[in-house]
Amino acid sequence: LRQLGGHWINFFLSLTLGLLVFLGVDAGHEALEAAGKLPAVFSGVAFAAIGFLLAFLTITAVDRAVRARVSQRGGDTALVLAYLVAFGIGIHNLGEGLAIGGAYAVGQIALGAMLLLGFTIHNTTEGLAIVAPLTRSKVKLFHLAVLGLLGGGPAILGCWVGGFAYSDLWAVFFLAVGAGAIFQVVWKIGQQMMQTVEGSLFHFGNATGFLAGMLLMYGTALLIST
Repeated sequence: LRQLGGHWINFFLSLTLGLLVFLGVDAGHEALEAAGKLPAVFSGVAFAAIGFLLAFLTITAVDRAVRARVSQRGGDTALVLAYLVAFGIGIHNLGEGLAIGGAYAVGQIALGAMLLLGFTIHNTTEGLAIVAPLTRSKVKLFHLAVLGLLGGGPAILGCWVGGFAYSDLWAVFFLAVGAGAIFQVVWKIGQQMMQTVEGSLFHFGNATGFLAGMLLMYGTALLIST
């Protein structure tokens, strides 16, 4: 990505937005679907809304505080954004891990294996979303390792939780939190890009990148359903 020019960097940032919007919509849909399985007393949709807003507002507050401190110390705020992307994706992947573990918990071994394979291919594209904000930064290998662990590690935790103590209530909460975290990052990246004319999503190249990101995630998602 670093070998590319400014227009291509904006293209891949737009592609990142497309990837994240698809993930956010997918997580929101899954949260509402799981909410429908809850007893009426839990008010599943309202519970999902609480999780969504909790994540969105909390991450916004943390982002502002961390960025202010990093700026004062002369650090790289792009790395902060990359960590936010990885965190949002990680929470979403926690929900995916719950689905895999839940399938094994009820004895659907074949389904669990297919979900595992599908999510692996599906999540490979998420790495691009994590590193795209870092194209203009110098990053140590340590940070890349931590970003990968933050984005992918929760899926492993989710598998364990889903396999031994699956709960629709927790599934709703984590999926909703994941959706809120992802849309907060979408808003942040979009806000950053819109500061320049070349970064507008109404630019042909950026619009193409955004749609390409959506289609890429849609294509890999088909592997899970088939």
